[in-house]
Amino acid sequence: MTKHMPDIACQPHQTPQGTLNWVGMSGIELPVLVQQGTDASQSVRMSSLAQAYVNLGNPLSKGIHMSRLYLILDQMATEEPLSPNRVKAILDKFIESHEGLSSHAFVEFKFDYYERRNSLKSDNSGWKHYPCTVRGEMRDGNFDCEISIEVPYSSTCPCSAALSRQLIQEAFERDFDGKDLSYAEVMAWLGTPEGICATPHSQRSYAQVKVKVEESDSLGISNLINDIEAALQTPVQAAVKREDEQEFARLNASNLMFCEDASRRLQAALSAQEEHYLDFWVRVNHLESLHPHDAVAIVTKGIDGGYTDEPNLMDPMK
Repeated sequence: MTKHMPDIACQPHQTPQGTLNWVGMSGIELPVLVQQGTDASQSVRMSSLAQAYVNLGNPLSKGIHMSRLYLILDQMATEEPLSPNRVKAILDKFIESHEGLSSHAFVEFKFDYYERRNSLKSDNSGWKHYPCTVRGEMRDGNFDCEISIEVPYSSTCPCSAALSRQLIQEAFERDFDGKDLSYAEVMAWLGTPEGICATPHSQRSYAQVKVKVEESDSLGISNLINDIEAALQTPVQAAVKREDEQEFARLNASNLMFCEDASRRLQAALSAQEEHYLDFWVRVNHLESLHPHDAVAIVTKGIDGGYTDEPNLMDPMK
């Protein structure tokens, strides 16, 4: 004999009555499958914290069925790799499970994306960590899928570099004014501490990027990281030997940039990938070594109905 159990959520609601924008759960611990690298057949399981919501469109209903959202996530988000199409299927199932109550659905997966990246010169590689979020939203049949990523890089100040060069020129003039010098003497001086009497300041920096992708596309997290690092040219390194550190120094000198320069580089790179990124929002954070505050620049694609230029669409660096 089946035991009858009361279902309070299905009982009519008296007062106060009203519809609710979102009802659901956050902080759901979920091991999700995520494509790693550019090979669509290679996926790894990653620990995520998920959020799941539907709207409550019936003012007479006490609430939603939260267990249904959890069970759908458990069934659909852990057995197949996440993709925009898979995210849409999850949202469709959320709404289907709340027929008569909901017409909107939202899901989010927040995880640490790890990938091996090659060293700049040596035959080494090491793991790098990129905080990542995948979000999907369905509103009245309209679907959006968004990827957020945070990519660290190095930025060297162009102004500081120019001032350092001036000091080096002055030191050279002070040491050799009026003297006839040979090539060997100049080369020897350049290799001394006096030959590099000033250095420009540089700092670890972060590009925080949000992109919207097509339903038919893959998440392409690795490709997005590649696009960002290729545009900036100074990604931070994992495994480093002396030849790698020297190449890193060369890249920094070849890619001097203010936060404005970095944001424009990313603007150009993401705009060039229009077939993959329907919209984008970028915030670059240069964690200044000269100042106790950070230098920040924000840019969007600038399409009608797209991302706003709100600075805090992603949490700023602490």
